[in-house]
Formats: sequence, C-alpha cells, structure tokens
Amino acid sequence: MRLCTFRRGADPRPVPGLLDGDEIRRLAAPSLLDFLAGGLVAPAAESYRRGEVTLLAPIPEPPSIRDFFAFEQHVATTRARRGQPVPPFWYEAPVFYFTNPAAVCGPDVPVPYPAGTSMLDFELEVAAVIGADQRIAGFTVLNDWSARDLQRAETSVGLGPAKGKDFATSMGPVLVTVDEFDGRSGAMTATVNGAELSYGDLTAMHYSWEALRRRAVENTRLRPGDVLGSGTVGTGCILEQETQNWLRPGDVVELTVSGIGTLRNTVGPPRTPEGVL
Repeated sequence: MRLCTFRRGADPRPVPGLLDGDEIRRLAAPSLLDFLAGGLVAPAAESYRRGEVTLLAPIPEPPSIRDFFAFEQHVATTRARRGQPVPPFWYEAPVFYFTNPAAVCGPDVPVPYPAGTSMLDFELEVAAVIGADQRIAGFTVLNDWSARDLQRAETSVGLGPAKGKDFATSMGPVLVTVDEFDGRSGAMTATVNGAELSYGDLTAMHYSWEALRRRAVENTRLRPGDVLGSGTVGTGCILEQETQNWLRPGDVVELTVSGIGTLRNTVGPPRTPEGVL
C-alpha cells in the first residue's frame, strides 16, 4: 500500500489516506500513526483526486526520529575530507543520533534558510517507519537537512549536531508498506535546480534495516510512528562533492527513490532566530 497524510482545502486537520493512482481514499482512522498502530483498516467512503489535496509528511509529528549512519561510502568520504579514517566502532554496530520531531516538513513545503549558517546542505536518505509490535511498517524518502558550519562547530566539543540539524527534516511524499517495498534496493538520486548531483542505491547499505531496528530497540521500546533514517547514501550530499556550492534561498531540491517517489522542497528565505529577546 501507498499511504499518505493530507489536508484538504482550508481545513488544517491532517487526514490519513490510501493513494491509488491519482485517487486518495480517506482511511477510517484518526491519523496515519493510529492506523500503523493497528487502527481501522477499511478506507472510508470519501475519496479525492490527487490535485484536490495537499500532501503532508506521512507522519507529521513522529514520536522520535533516529537517523543512522549506514552507508560506508558517505562515512569514508566525509571523514577523509577531515583527514580521518572510518572509526573502527562503525563496523561493530550501527550508530545514530536523535533529531527534532517538531521540525518535520512535508513535500513541496518551503524550508526556511536557517539563521547562522552559510553552508546549507541536503542529505539523500530513506526512512523506515515503525508500526505495530515494534516492527517496520513501511518506507519513505527523507532529507536530513544540514547546516555544515554549525554542525562542525558543535561536534568539535563532543556533542551535537543539534542546531546543525534540528531546524528541518523533510519526509514524503508517501509511506510505502513493506509488502510493496522492502527497502533492500532502489535507485536514489538527488537534483538541485534540475541538475543531478547524487546517485546511489539502497543495496549499498552496510547494515540491514533489521540491524538498524534491533539497535534502536536495545534497552528501550519503539512506538508506532517512530522514524529510523538510513543515513546519507554515498554522493548524497553537497559535502561529498568536489565543488561545494552550498544551497541558497530559491534552490529546488528533489530527492527520488525508485519504488517510493520524489520528495521536493524549495529552500525558503532566511529565517530570524526564534526565542531571542
């Protein structure tokens, strides 16, 4: 199934749906998170054409987002740029960081250019979403936006990336369930203003999705709607490019994963830091 969350007209309430071609049928559940937890499975009578609704992130406010580091090429390339090898522990267990579930953006939503950076980057990833019984229910495209200069400064003290990441994470356009897409393979491409910058494949993941899930659940529990990011595919960000032309307001970033779809966002105008007196 290809699941989604949408909004219709001026009604701000998110609605769970089942995408079938150009038709979206409303699901008889309060939210897609409730549906994944084992809510009602029958579509309601209401249906809409794709052009009549606005797609949101499949899970607009996940309980948590763990983003892993599962592609060796990305790890090796980015660390080599700093004159460092891949840490030995990377080969022993998948590692992750937590990012901000309150800053999730859906497809076609402008992502405000974060204050305090001049090195805004995209990251081409896939995300698994947890369903019932702490198992993976399906997959979506993920863009782990990064302010590289903020990230570098924060991690130099042994914490972070914090403000280098938590201004935005994009997900969408749909959540494809595991019976239709198992996450083991799929071409991954990224374009900026129509020019291809990245190409990779899910087959290059060093760790399986099950290994990521097992690591995430150690000493804790996973809840329906929790998100597990794959980490960036090799070549899947500007940091890995020879010419590092960082993103600017107005740039259009499109991330495409074969079997899921295309996640498109435009970089918005610079934002003013909030919470500053």
